[in-house]
Amino acid sequence: MINFIKSSVFASLVFTFFACHLTLITSAQLSYGGQPNWSFDTEEIPAYRLPAIDRVALDAADAVTDQYKEAPWRFGVEFDVDISPSQDGLWTVENGERVWRMRFDSPGALAISFFLDAFEVPKGAKLFLWSTDRVDFIGSFDHRNNKEWGSLAVGQTAGESVVMEYHEPLGAEFEGVLHVGQVIHSYRSLYRHAEELQDRGPYGNSGACNINVNCPEGATWSTESKSVALILQGGFAACTGALVNNTLQDGTPYFLTANHCLGNPNNWIYLFNHEIAGCTGSTNNAPTTDNVSGGTLKASNSGSDFALIELSETPPASYNVQFAGWDASDDNPSSVTCIHHPSGDVKKICFDEDGPNTQSQGGAAVWYISQWEAGVTEPGSSGSPLFDQDHRVVGQLYGGTAACSGSVNNGQPDWYGRFGVSWDGTSASTRLRDWLDPSNSGTLVMDGWPEGSVSFAIDAGIQVLGMPGEVLCGVETIEPSVTITNMGTETLNSATIYYSLNGASASSIDWTGSLAQYEADEIQLPALTIADGTNELEVWLENPNGGEDENSLNNTITETFTSFAGPTFNFQLVLILDDYGSEVTWELRRLGQVIYTGGPYQDDLVGTDVVLDLCLEEG
Repeated sequence: MINFIKSSVFASLVFTFFACHLTLITSAQLSYGGQPNWSFDTEEIPAYRLPAIDRVALDAADAVTDQYKEAPWRFGVEFDVDISPSQDGLWTVENGERVWRMRFDSPGALAISFFLDAFEVPKGAKLFLWSTDRVDFIGSFDHRNNKEWGSLAVGQTAGESVVMEYHEPLGAEFEGVLHVGQVIHSYRSLYRHAEELQDRGPYGNSGACNINVNCPEGATWSTESKSVALILQGGFAACTGALVNNTLQDGTPYFLTANHCLGNPNNWIYLFNHEIAGCTGSTNNAPTTDNVSGGTLKASNSGSDFALIELSETPPASYNVQFAGWDASDDNPSSVTCIHHPSGDVKKICFDEDGPNTQSQGGAAVWYISQWEAGVTEPGSSGSPLFDQDHRVVGQLYGGTAACSGSVNNGQPDWYGRFGVSWDGTSASTRLRDWLDPSNSGTLVMDGWPEGSVSFAIDAGIQVLGMPGEVLCGVETIEPSVTITNMGTETLNSATIYYSLNGASASSIDWTGSLAQYEADEIQLPALTIADGTNELEVWLENPNGGEDENSLNNTITETFTSFAGPTFNFQLVLILDDYGSEVTWELRRLGQVIYTGGPYQDDLVGTDVVLDLCLEEG
C-alpha cells in the first residue's frame, strides 16, 4: 500500500512495505533459530536403518591413507539414499502447520549428517535435525538457505539415531521440495569426546607434535588465524583453506584452497573457528557450528595447485572472520608460517624459519620447505594458506611427507603451490587476478581486511570528514576537512594534499607537522561550491616526507553526493517490516539516478516502523 499526501508546504510519503517472495542465492549453512518438537514419540516415526559398517576394513584403509596429506582425512561412511516427504516418513498437522518427520538409525554412529540434493522451501517453513536422546539438535534451516543450485549440506547431529523434522505453514505459497540423497555415519572420534581426546578435534586426531594455533607460539598470528577454515565433504575432513582479501576490500567471500581438493564446492561445508583456547583443553569448547554451506568455483589451475571459491554467503559478523592479505610478487620469503587443520583436527600452526625455495613437484610450481622448525602438516591440511614474514598468503599446501614421529617432527619436506604463479593464467577461470584485483589496478601486494597486520616505514593515510550524509537541499557550498594519519613506523613530517570537485583543476595544500605512528592531524578545506545533481569530490595525498608512500592503498578517497539547488519538499518514508527484514532493500531514483537507498534490515522485527526523513526537488 502506498499513500501520497502532499501540500504546497510539506509532503508526506508513507510507504507500507511487506516483503514479497524473493529468490535468494546468498543463503548458507546458517541456522535461524527455533526449536523442534522433540517431545514427539520417536517410536511413531518411520525409520530408515543404514547398513552396518565394516570397521575393521575401514581402520585398515585409514591406516594407509592417513599417511598422505594429499588424501582427505576420513571420519565417516557415506550412504546413498532415496528419502523424500512425498514417499517416506510421517505427516501430521500441528498448530497450523504440516509437519513431516523421518528417523534415521545408524547403530554405533558417533554422529549423523546429511546431504539434501534437493532443497527449496517456502517462506515460513523450517527444517530441524534432532537426536532421539534429546541431547542435540541443529536448525532451523528455512527459505534463506535456498540456493541457486538447489541443494543443502548440513552438519552433524550427535548420536546414532536422528530425526529430520520439517514444518510448513498451511497455505504456504508453494510446497517445499526436499530429497535426502546421502546420509553420513561418523565412526571416528567426533563431536563430544572422552577426556583422553580433550586436545583433539571432533573431526580428527592429529599427531602429538602439532601446535595449537592459540599456543604462545601463535600469538602474533591471531588475526590471520581468523581467515582459516576446515572443509568438510561428506564423510571426510577433506582440506583446509582461507578467506582472502581483494583490492576493493568489499568482503566478497573468496576462499583459497588447493586444486587437488576439488570435488563439488556446492556441497562442501566450510567450518570456521574450529579451535580451542591455549595449548590444551576440552574440544567441547571447539565450535562446530560456525559454518557456511556451499560455494561456487571461480578459478583453478593444476599448474600451481590452487582453487578459488566464492562462498555462498559472507560469514556473519558473529563469526569474527578476517580476509587474509597476499603477495603475488613471487619473491622468495625469508620465513613462512602455515595455519591448518591436520587430520581435520582443531586449528594448528607450524613454522619454517629459514624460508622455502622454488621447485617443481608433480608438474606444479611450488615453494619447497625442506623441513619445519616447529609443527608439521598432515592429511586434511591440504589447501591451507602459507603466510610469509609479512603475514601475507604466498601459497597453499599441495603435498609433502612431513609428519609427526611421536612427539617430534620427522624432519621431512612439504611443498606449496605458489600464489605468484596462480596470479596469472590464460583466462579468468585459470588465474587469481581477475577475482582478487577486479578493478585491474595492478596491485601485487595486499594486506588483510578488515584488520590487516603489516606496518610500513612511510605510510600516510587520509580520510575526508564533513561530507553530506544525505541529499543536500538548497545548499550552495560544503566545507569538508581532511584527516591525515601516520600509519607508518617513521615520524611523518610533511605531505601534499590535493583535491578536486567535479573534475575541476586540482588544488593543493602543503602540510607540515610531526606525527608519530597512528597520530593524526585535521586539515580544513576551503568552502567548495557544489552543483545541482551529482557531485564528486576526489582527495589524494602525495610526497609523504618528500618521497614515495610505501602503501598507496589508503592515499585516495572519492566521495559522491547529491544536491538539489532549487525549491525542494520534505518527505517522510515509513517502512513497516515483516519477519524477514534481511530481504528488504529499496532505492529512490531520479531519472535513473539513485538518490536514496536503504536496507537490508534485521529479521524478526515484524510490525516495526523504519522512519526516514527525505527531501526531493520540486516536481
